[in-house]
Amino acid sequence: MSSEPAEDRPPRVVLGVSGGIAAYKACEVLRRLTETGHDVRVVPTRAALEFVGAATFEALSGNPVRTDVFEDVHEVPHVRLGQQADLVVVAPATADLLARAAHGNADDLLTSTLLTARCPVLMAPAMHTEMWEHRATQDNVALLRSRGVTVAEPASGRLTGADTGRGRLPDPVEIADLARLLLAAPTALPRDLEGQRVVVSAGGTREPLDPVRYLGNRSSGRQGYALARVAAQRGAEVALVAAHTADLAAPAGVRVVPVGTADEMRAAMLAEADGADAVVMAAAVADFRPVDLANYKIKKSDADPDPLPLTRNPDILAELIEARRAQRIAARLLVGFAAETGDRDTTVLEHGRRKLARKGCDLLVVNAVGDGRAFEREENAGWLLAADGTERAIPFAAKSRLSASVWDAVAEQLDG
Repeated sequence: MSSEPAEDRPPRVVLGVSGGIAAYKACEVLRRLTETGHDVRVVPTRAALEFVGAATFEALSGNPVRTDVFEDVHEVPHVRLGQQADLVVVAPATADLLARAAHGNADDLLTSTLLTARCPVLMAPAMHTEMWEHRATQDNVALLRSRGVTVAEPASGRLTGADTGRGRLPDPVEIADLARLLLAAPTALPRDLEGQRVVVSAGGTREPLDPVRYLGNRSSGRQGYALARVAAQRGAEVALVAAHTADLAAPAGVRVVPVGTADEMRAAMLAEADGADAVVMAAAVADFRPVDLANYKIKKSDADPDPLPLTRNPDILAELIEARRAQRIAARLLVGFAAETGDRDTTVLEHGRRKLARKGCDLLVVNAVGDGRAFEREENAGWLLAADGTERAIPFAAKSRLSASVWDAVAEQLDG
C-alpha cells in the first residue's frame, strides 16, 4: 500500500479470512469492495487457505496474498498492513479468531494486523449456534465491542451439514454495505440501541385487481432494509414488516414479517408496534386499492376498458399515532417517511413540514423523489424533521448512511 494522501487514493481495506466453511463467501465480499473502487489486501489464515486458495484471492483483488509474518520481511507486513489500512474486515470470523483477537494474540499475519490497526475494524462471525452462544464466545465478543470493534450480528439459517440456527455468516452484500458505512462514518455503528425493541416497515404494497394484475409502486424496500440492518447492528431487537421488495436478503439478526397488501401491513404494524421503543414507517404504502377484486383474469376486448373505481387505503402512520394517543398501543417514538416532489408554489421541504404538523409523529424523514432519486437507488438524501422544530439535512449518500442518521436521532430521543 502506498503512502499517497488519503484524498488521492482509493480506500485501503484489509480483508481477513479465517478458517471456516463460509470462507468461500469472502470472495463475494472481496468482489463487491473491489468493484466499488476499494484497494483490498486479503490476509487469510492458513486454515482459510484449506477452503479457498491464494490464487483466487489474488485474482479477485489484484494484490498478492500473505499469511505469514516471515513473508517479505523487509516490508514489515505485520505492522504496515494495519498501520496503513482505512478499514479491516474479517469475514468469516470464527470462534477461534474472535478469541485470539480478544486476547491480543499475534501468532500469524492476520492477528498481528489486528493489533496494529488504528482504523475501524468490522468482524462478521460465522460458526455453529452452540459455539456462538457459548459463554466464552459471548465474553470475547463483549470484550472486542468494549474496545470499539464492530462485531456484526450473525444471521440465522442453514449451517454446515443439516444444522440450522443462529451463527450463519451475514450475506456478503450486507457485509460490504456495513464496510462502506464504516469507511464513510467510522462511528455509525455504536451499540446504543441495546435493550430497545424497534419495528421497521419496508417495501411497496400491492393491491390486487385480479389474480394476475395489481396496483403498486416503485419502492424497492432498500431503505427500510437498511434501517433494519443498521438498527440490528446497533444492538436493537428488530422486527421488519416487509412488503414486496427487490429480492433483498433478510438482514442478519432481524425478524422479518412478510405482508402483501396495505391492509395486511396495517394489521402487522399495529400488532408489532405495541410495546416498541421506536416504530419507523419506511414502507411505500399504496394510497388506493380497487373497490372490487375480480376472481378471474380481466380479459382484453376491442372496446375501451371500464373505469376502475378506487378507494383509499388506510393511513397506517396516522392510525399508529391515533392508537398511541388513545393508549391502545404503547410505542415511545413514531417515525414517518415522506416521499415528496416540489411544485410551482411549494418546495419538498415545505411539504414535509406541513406533513409533520398534520401527522403528529415524533420524527419525519423527507425525501425528494422523481428524476431517478430515492426509489430503486442505492443512495438517498433528505431532511430529518423533529416535532420540536429542529431540522437536519441528510446529505446524498448510501441508504445505510441515512439510516445511521435516523437512528442517531432516535437514540438521542430515547435517551432524553
